[in-house]
Amino acid sequence: MSRGRVCVVGAGVVGLTTATLLQETVPHLQVTVLANKFNEDTLSDGAAGVFRPSASNFRGPDTCTTWEWVQDAYLYYSALQQSPEADIAGVKPLTVNVFSTDHEKIVKNAFLEKLLPEYRMLTHAELQGLPGGPYKYGSCYRTLIIECRRFLPFLMKRFEARGGVTVKRRLTSLEELAGDFDVVVNCGGLAAGDLAADPLVTPIRGQVFKVKAPWITEGYYSDFDTYVLPGFDTVTLGGCRQFDSYNTHIDAHDSSSIWERCVRLVPSLRNAQIVREWTGLRPYRPTVRVETEEILLNSGGTFKVVHNYGHGGYGVTSAPGTAVTAVQHVLRALPASSKL
Repeated sequence: MSRGRVCVVGAGVVGLTTATLLQETVPHLQVTVLANKFNEDTLSDGAAGVFRPSASNFRGPDTCTTWEWVQDAYLYYSALQQSPEADIAGVKPLTVNVFSTDHEKIVKNAFLEKLLPEYRMLTHAELQGLPGGPYKYGSCYRTLIIECRRFLPFLMKRFEARGGVTVKRRLTSLEELAGDFDVVVNCGGLAAGDLAADPLVTPIRGQVFKVKAPWITEGYYSDFDTYVLPGFDTVTLGGCRQFDSYNTHIDAHDSSSIWERCVRLVPSLRNAQIVREWTGLRPYRPTVRVETEEILLNSGGTFKVVHNYGHGGYGVTSAPGTAVTAVQHVLRALPASSKL
């Protein structure tokens, strides 16, 4: 039996969930994670991490696959949250309230309505007198929050304990890895689109505050992509969604808008201590790409790449789900002797 060699490109939440699931599925695989950014340098580190898939902005190749990804991801995080490792992994339950003055669709979530045991619409009476109102529509549900500042190191520790290898390196082409590995898994986020020469990948810029506000114990969403989401150590205040923006600098106008909207939503935040501001580029693709590609080399040979990218702002939410499908593709792409 030969020991199969797989390289996962990318060390964000999509890459590390894929790498660790590969190890669980085929324990004798030699898995390498190759990336130029790890832990706090990744996009995942700045994410609020709430489990909240969007039926309008997150989709797979078909409705059935999309639902499977969402369901598999929720089951993965739920199992972790109920385990003794929940705290160190950064996974905990969170009650979330969603308010809107504009439209009922803003407060509804078709995925969560079917998935969560606690999900309901708020009554007219419950919406009266709330800060930031008057609101016409509202919902409340019990979901999960995944703090990537804890979750990524947790995954990396698990990966290395199973014999995984990490390499810090910037790739300019996936073909650089041909011959060194049996299969390459492309989980490079925004860079994955460049590596795959995929014109459908574009950034959606986001910006947030991270603040100290331990009295905030529930999450809140409102109109104009406004949200207040408490994690383990800080509360995330956001946000914005700027399509096709490559600006990685903190924008003063966005800062002012985010702060004003969040304080209007939760007035006690005006007393919060600002820890840092953060901005990142979400890797958006109209359809998340999870599929196998056989690349033809200049030498005339071929090598196999499994793509797993294009999650947009739903990488943390969906990573364990798309990882299941990516691992299935890897198993089919590996030489038969490597799967014994």
